[in-house]
Amino acid sequence: MAKKGNLSIPWPFEGMNIRLNTDTGFLKLIAIVTMLVDHMGAILFPQYRVMRIIGRIAFPIYAYCLTVGCVYTHDMLRYVQRVVLLALIAQPIYVVAMHHTNAAMYAVSFAEQPVRAALNFYIASWNDPSILLSLALGLILLWSIRDRHLVITAAALLFCWIIRGRLDYGFNGILLMLLFFLFCQTPLLSLPVVAGFMVWWGLQGGSYQVFGVRFATQMFALLALPFIYIRTNTRLRINKWVFYLFYPAHLVLILVLDRLAIFG
Repeated sequence: MAKKGNLSIPWPFEGMNIRLNTDTGFLKLIAIVTMLVDHMGAILFPQYRVMRIIGRIAFPIYAYCLTVGCVYTHDMLRYVQRVVLLALIAQPIYVVAMHHTNAAMYAVSFAEQPVRAALNFYIASWNDPSILLSLALGLILLWSIRDRHLVITAAALLFCWIIRGRLDYGFNGILLMLLFFLFCQTPLLSLPVVAGFMVWWGLQGGSYQVFGVRFATQMFALLALPFIYIRTNTRLRINKWVFYLFYPAHLVLILVLDRLAIFG
C-alpha cells in the first residue's frame, strides 16, 4: 500500500505472477522438437510441407518461455548474456546449415588470408541472423520494461524496427514477445489479444486458402497456443544448458546429414 501523501503510480510489471502455463520443462521440449522438425523439413525433406507447418509451433513457445524467464529470473544480466553468447556462437553454423550463406562471406580467400577470411566470413554471416538475435533483443526489451528503464525500452523498440528486415520473424516476432509479457497475468485478456495478433500476422500472405480466405504458413503458429494457455503439470525438467546447447547441436546434425546427402 502506498504511503500517505505518495502520489506515485505503482509500476504494474514489478512482482509479476504469470497465470498461464508455467510447465516450462514440457514447453521447452515441445519447442525444441518442433524446431528440429521445422529445420529438417526446410533442408532435408522440403517435399514434406507438413514439417514446416509443425515448425510454426516452435517460435511462439520459445518467445513465451523467455517471457517466463524474464518474469521470474532475478539475475537478468546473466540470462541475457547466455542468450547473446549462444547467438554469437551459433550464427555461422546457422547460416551454413540453413543455406543462408552469401557471396560476401567468401570475398576473402581462406587459402591466402585464413584469419582475415574467417573474420570476414563471420561478420558477413550476420546479414541473415538466426532467431536468437530476435529472442535476445526481445529479452532486453522485456527486461527494460520490467525494471522501468523506459529510455532503453524506446531505444530497443526503435532499433528492432530499424533492423526488422534482418530479424527472423521481423518486428512481429518482437511484438509477440511483448504481448505475452504485457498480458501474462490476465489469461482471459491475453488469449484473445495474442490470438488476434497471430491471426492478423497469419493473414499477411497467401500460401493457403480456406473458404476464400488466403493465409500464410505463419497462421499455423496458432497451434502453439493450447500448449501455452492450458496449464499442465508434467514436472518435466530440462537442464538449462541442454536447452541452450540443443540449438547449435541440432544445426550441426542437419549440416552433417545434408553434406552426407543421406536423405538426398
